[in-house]
Amino acid sequence: QVQLVESGGGLVQPGGSLRLSCAASGVISSLNSMGWYRQAPGKERELVAGITIGGGTNYADSVKGRFTISRDDHKNTVYLQMNSLKPEDTAVYYCNARPPLWGWGQGTQVTVSS
Repeated sequence: QVQLVESGGGLVQPGGSLRLSCAASGVISSLNSMGWYRQAPGKERELVAGITIGGGTNYADSVKGRFTISRDDHKNTVYLQMNSLKPEDTAVYYCNARPPLWGWGQGTQVTVSS
């Protein structure tokens, strides 16, 4: 059974930074392209960043230049470094394969507010 556990969210002021982690169990994440997704209140879940098996990355236009996705296959963990955070980045952040293959974890709340 695949389990995804996201962590690292919190309350941060505009311009601040956070680093999210996603620990995967029951699956070898290195065999899958992975992605970070987010869902803001009243909005659909959207892909924020993706990383391929080979390490290639892509980002939504709204976060390009501010967010960085990475992976540590030895730890079966995917990260999302978020810098220059804006209030519109406020959402619950989730990880999954790209495209999504497994059930969603509980996510981690990111709130950007002064």
